[in-house]
Amino acid sequence: MPDDDRERTYREMTAQVPESPLPWFSLGRYYLEEGRFADAADALGRCVELQPDYAAALLSLGDAQAGAGRPAEARSAFERCQRAALSQNHPSLADEAAQRVRDLRKAAPQGGG
Repeated sequence: MPDDDRERTYREMTAQVPESPLPWFSLGRYYLEEGRFADAADALGRCVELQPDYAAALLSLGDAQAGAGRPAEARSAFERCQRAALSQNHPSLADEAAQRVRDLRKAAPQGGG
């Protein structure tokens, strides 16, 4: 499916079932793949508003926020992902989120956040 068709399909899905987290996750992942980090953060943020313990969405939200230059928000999303993943017995996803937090720390400027 061409990218513009994918975006249109995902946007239609969010309009048809706006209270379901899945279409928002799909739209956010699409934006993330396209490097549209702010758009991805908006869509994924809506997804986790609807389902706060959606661990995969929290991981993707952190990736989007990091890509958008918002490391503090990304760190918060990764930490929330880690807690959600552990509570859902997904230790590998929790480990992935913890690694993202470590990566953010390494990327932080010396003497900065």
